[in-house]
Amino acid sequence: MIGRIRTPLLAATAWTILLVTGCSSMSEDFQDFTEKFNPPSPFQAAVWASDFNDPGLQRRGVILLSNATFGGERTYVDLYRVLASESSDPLVRAAGIRALGRWGSPSDAVIIANQLESEFQQVRLEAAIALQRIHQESVEDQIWRRLVDVSEDEAIRVELAIALGQYPTDSAFQALALTLEDRSLAMNLAAADSLRVLTGDDFGIDGPAWLSWYDATNSPFSQVEIFLYPTFQRPLTFFEKLAFWDPTVFEKPAPPRGLDLGEKSTYDIDVDSDAAPAKAKSPSVSTPTDQAGEGS
Repeated sequence: MIGRIRTPLLAATAWTILLVTGCSSMSEDFQDFTEKFNPPSPFQAAVWASDFNDPGLQRRGVILLSNATFGGERTYVDLYRVLASESSDPLVRAAGIRALGRWGSPSDAVIIANQLESEFQQVRLEAAIALQRIHQESVEDQIWRRLVDVSEDEAIRVELAIALGQYPTDSAFQALALTLEDRSLAMNLAAADSLRVLTGDDFGIDGPAWLSWYDATNSPFSQVEIFLYPTFQRPLTFFEKLAFWDPTVFEKPAPPRGLDLGEKSTYDIDVDSDAAPAKAKSPSVSTPTDQAGEGS
């Protein structure tokens, strides 16, 4: 009798575990849904972001602030600068870099580029992504030198190859052409796309063809295209679709701040936003605009 009772009990337990595991994404969706009813106040987000004694809360506060409409206020940007360069916690520093890339000025590219030498992979990755959003000619060398460093992580080099697409120079071209020889297809594709933007031509991932063309032309960058930093897109969750009063808005690709567009204005570019980053409605909305989400 005991064995007959225990067998259904164990089966029920197993099914419960499977059900809970399978519904983990739904639980996360439900948590996001319920937070829309009781979001942290702007004051609370600011308090968290300023809490140097709790890295977890500080990181959350920085993310909330940087995704808010008022995230570009001078006081907050000053805080992002401090965290991006001085925080002892790598995840907080990474969050500060992301926020600075979103709201900082072109001169902040120097702070961000210096983080490419960090010992922490997450910090270097966020720096590479942030450098796609800010244009500053003085950091180009740091970008391409890190790109051709074969000891660097592949994911970081992919982002650096993308960032280099905004610099129409010989050094940028040569570094991207060299990247076409890498064994990573992801890196090859990123480099080829940047070369296409820089030159207005397209030889795919054929390195020798690119080099032959470059040697044969006198003005390789005469047809340079407007560089647009990439943004994150994903399908809406079930509960996001239900929350019609607070729709999730995805950021659109745009030119980096500091990039000289010449005679072509941002209104001539086939995107729905200008060079400023998209803004979320409140600090409680973590707009999924970046390639790495809040939980990364």
